Amino acid sequence: GQTPVFPRILGHEAGGIVESVGEGVTELVPGDHVLPVFTGECKDCVHCKSEESNLCDLLRINVDRGVMIGDGQSRFTINGKPIFHFVGTSTFSEYTVIHVGCLAKINPEAPLDKVCVLSCGISTGLGATLNVAKPKKGSTVAIFGLGAVGLAAMEGARMAGASRIIGVDLNPAKYEQAKKFGCTDFVNPKDHTKPVQEVLVEM
Repeated sequence: GQTPVFPRILGHEAGGIVESVGEGVTELVPGDHVLPVFTGECKDCVHCKSEESNLCDLLRINVDRGVMIGDGQSRFTINGKPIFHFVGTSTFSEYTVIHVGCLAKINPEAPLDKVCVLSCGISTGLGATLNVAKPKKGSTVAIFGLGAVGLAAMEGARMAGASRIIGVDLNPAKYEQAKKFGCTDFVNPKDHTKPVQEVLVEM
């Protein structure tokens, strides 16, 4: 659903080490370990100061913006022509340039090849459950799709105290892995002739 701004460097999930910082940046120094976050925080707008929203007025996700906010220019070029940015992160690159509000400093002992999934998949799923759905203790929760985001959402449901957590996926092999994240029941829509929501209501 995005405007085709090309050529651009894609990628939004990663872990990295700060190589240098721009003028006025005081929160980070070269050598810091960081995770990019495509929904950044300026820390000053009404949304950043709210406990109910993180849709920053300055750094909210914008798939159409292919340039830096400060000067409207790209930091990538090839043969003198610009290559555009993607959601403010462009992580499919050995080096990238990211607004400081889209970086989260992490412990340097955390292995970057593992914690990189915290920059989107895990934080998205866990946050959707704990901060948006907010299931009550003892409730029943259904999670549709058991990839990284779905499993993180499932872990959030388990942490919130849901007593029944139903995993819904077309791949039955995912059930065993899902059990580790709190899945108590599994539904494969292919196993039913009626719509899956009807199956869930009857459970």
